[in-house]
Amino acid sequence: QVQLVESGGGLVQPGGSLRLSCAASGFTLGAYTIGWFRQAPGKEREGVSLINNRDGRTYYADSVKGRFTISRDNANNTVYLQMNSLKPEDTAVYYCAAAPNPSLMSDPEGIDYWGKGTLVTVSS
Repeated sequence: QVQLVESGGGLVQPGGSLRLSCAASGFTLGAYTIGWFRQAPGKEREGVSLINNRDGRTYYADSVKGRFTISRDNANNTVYLQMNSLKPEDTAVYYCAAAPNPSLMSDPEGIDYWGKGTLVTVSS
């Protein structure tokens, strides 16, 4: 029953907003650094954002800085990704992942859990 489940994806027009959720079951989310990744059609998976489990520091890819905000609600075992001013190039399947610390997030072998993904489509 250890799993991460993403939700909140859908179709949105350019300039619109969506909030993605990453809910953890079977483990304590607060003990893990949580990252958001995305994979667009025909492209490699890329890191979007992460939130540090130790001090709450956040990281954002240059492509989303100023538009996306990551946050966590440890009481509800959930991490969120608020996405504003969405662009067509944001279209992708978005995945959340959990690693014991931020350093391991950069190593696929260091990530303990992956969600199945939620599709975000930005189109007029």
